[in-house]
Amino acid sequence: MAQVLIMLAIVVYLLGMLWIGVVYSKKNESVDDFYLGGRKLGPFVTAMSAEASDMSSWLLMGLPGVAYLTGLAEASWTAIGLAIGTYLNWLIVARRIRRYSHRLDAITVPQFFSKRWGDDRSLLSAIAAVVIIVFFIPYLASGFSACGKLFASLFGINYLTAMLISAAVIVIYTVMGGFLAASFTDLVQSIIMTIALVVVLGFGVTQAGGMDAVLDNAKSMAGYLSLSNIYDPSTGGSNPYSLLTICSLLAWGLGYFGMPHILLRFMAIEEEQKLKLSRRVATVWVVISMTVAIIIGVVGNAMTKAGTLESLADAETIVVRISTLISQYGVLAALIAGVILAGILAATMSTADSQLLAASSSVSQNLGAEFLGLNLSGKKGVTVARSTMVVISLIAAFLARDPNSSVFRVVSFAWAGFGAAFGPTILFALFWKRSNKYGALAGMVVGGMMVFVWKYLITPMGGALAIYELLPAFLCASAAIIVVSLITPAPRQEVLDAFDSYNK
Repeated sequence: MAQVLIMLAIVVYLLGMLWIGVVYSKKNESVDDFYLGGRKLGPFVTAMSAEASDMSSWLLMGLPGVAYLTGLAEASWTAIGLAIGTYLNWLIVARRIRRYSHRLDAITVPQFFSKRWGDDRSLLSAIAAVVIIVFFIPYLASGFSACGKLFASLFGINYLTAMLISAAVIVIYTVMGGFLAASFTDLVQSIIMTIALVVVLGFGVTQAGGMDAVLDNAKSMAGYLSLSNIYDPSTGGSNPYSLLTICSLLAWGLGYFGMPHILLRFMAIEEEQKLKLSRRVATVWVVISMTVAIIIGVVGNAMTKAGTLESLADAETIVVRISTLISQYGVLAALIAGVILAGILAATMSTADSQLLAASSSVSQNLGAEFLGLNLSGKKGVTVARSTMVVISLIAAFLARDPNSSVFRVVSFAWAGFGAAFGPTILFALFWKRSNKYGALAGMVVGGMMVFVWKYLITPMGGALAIYELLPAFLCASAAIIVVSLITPAPRQEVLDAFDSYNK
């Protein structure tokens, strides 16, 4: 009975997402509407959709799982880096890119690059589109895979069937409603994620015997509550957490400056003056949600110690297991458990729809319309955009067909790729007048390539070189932009004048 009620709650959630897609399908009259919502987003929707599309299932699975196993250090430093990155991105990037992109009439991040530096051949736009495709399609596949694994583990459904159903729902509401549908479903999904976090935390503390029992259990494990040491579950002891490792985790925050799906939210807000409210809402929600997620991991460990939760072979299933326990307490509890599991699904879907939108815009708008010069305006452009989404989704679903594929390993790699290729490029575009299209091109290429080089050639050497690839790749991309810009001709006068005008 409990399983039926859980399924009912999830089905209602999925139908709600499809309904939003139908509603917003009638509001897409042009490519601008489809990819940027006509720049009509309110401050609250902007904030919550940006952060929901950012967090993915990592918030409800990865972060609590790390805290459950090893304590506060790794989870907390990662969360601190992300919180700082979130705040700085809203503070120094959001307003400028909204103003700049609006005056240039740029509706995608690659298009912004070309128009910012007066690239008449749209080469910058094409290269940026390739970067998005390279890193986003596998990222999208991992989202499809996560949804499939969740359904398969909960209800015993064949993995491939479950994955295809999940992918179909995401594709249908995004294809129908475009950016507005993706943004408003992200708002709903962020609310469901919040409910899931709060309910799981409250239930977990009760089952563990109260917060005193939780703290006593955490204190009994060496280094579990430390930020400078990490608990080693294999030995029961603790290992020091080096400054280099801490810096590597904090570097996750650099990724925010280059995330296309987050930057699009900045570009789409109705009025730039409303970004201050969006920044406050987004930062508060990110800090609170990540804090609660980490505490859930600590509480889950105490539940295992108390015997109310079995020892987890896969720590990332902690919220799923706690939800299963909740469902055993009657009809209402089973429905609430369904909402919690829908929250995990929502976390994944809110990221996948944004990735799908960004990847399809890169193919149809940036490569097709700009670089190849195809006429894709009006309804024709919307039709091509939707067709592109379907094709990209089929490729991602094909990549996700293997149930043994890694879901989360690709997330950190793609995050590094965007952070290194686009992060420095965005910052120099907005803050350095002398930067030029040659420097921007060099920065994107060097940043993207260095992620691969560092990950697969340098990191295996170990020692001080075994740091998160985003940090060295970001620095190399920044150096490339500076050096190449200075040794090549300055931008045309109209480009320099536009920079002065837009940044007053």
